[in-house]
Amino acid sequence: MTVRTGRVELTPAAEELLGRLTGTHGPVMFHQSGGCCDGSAPMCYPRGEFRVGASDILLGHVAGDTPFWMSADQFTYWSHTHLTVDVVPGRGSGFSLEAPEGVRFLLRSRLLTDEELRRLDSEPPLPNGADHTA
Repeated sequence: MTVRTGRVELTPAAEELLGRLTGTHGPVMFHQSGGCCDGSAPMCYPRGEFRVGASDILLGHVAGDTPFWMSADQFTYWSHTHLTVDVVPGRGSGFSLEAPEGVRFLLRSRLLTDEELRRLDSEPPLPNGADHTA
């Protein structure tokens, strides 16, 4: 198994919340679609309840085995960044599992370093939804 350059991670607060959510709901996943209302908020769903599309891109896994998917359109804009999932007070989308907790997940980003970009250029393309088997 090839170790890829990391593109996404969690803050300690996000990891703690994700642990609570998986304790309640079982395995989960993130999807970042870039919709109009919660565009910087990744949605957290029970794994298997959100169907990734063929063009969705798997950025990696956080907290061990939690997949983080992004729509291809969004990836066009975010491909040069490293993403950090954080938690902030307030209600986000009613569809994301953390909504009843009074908090919401939020993306923070930084530009990838020149070294990270060089490593990414040498790696195979990221898997997409067409490569994914449920």
